[in-house]
Amino acid sequence: MVLSFFAWANQTFGKKKKVKNMADFTLDAKGLKCPMPILKAKKVIKKMEPGQTFELIADDGGAKADVPPLLNKTGCSLVGDIKEDNGVFTFLIKKD
Repeated sequence: MVLSFFAWANQTFGKKKKVKNMADFTLDAKGLKCPMPILKAKKVIKKMEPGQTFELIADDGGAKADVPPLLNKTGCSLVGDIKEDNGVFTFLIKKD
C-alpha cells in the first residue's frame, strides 16, 4: 500500500505538517518605508500572469492601508486575510 506524504507524516510525527503557501513571486519589503513597498509590489504585479500569486512581506504600517487600493487598480485580489506577526504584515495577492 502506498501512503501519501501527509498520511506518512501523520503516522511518523503524530500530526499533519502545515504546508506553507507557495506563491509564484515573493517580495520581502521589510525595512522599506512608504511608498517603496507599494512601488516595488506594482512592478511585480506587472510581471504576473492571471492566476499567479504573489506574497508581499512588509513592516511599514502604511502598507496595510495602501495595499487594498493597489489591488483595486491592478485587477488583483487578496487571498485570505492579512497576516500580522510582530509588526510584519504578509499579504497573499492573486492576479485575476
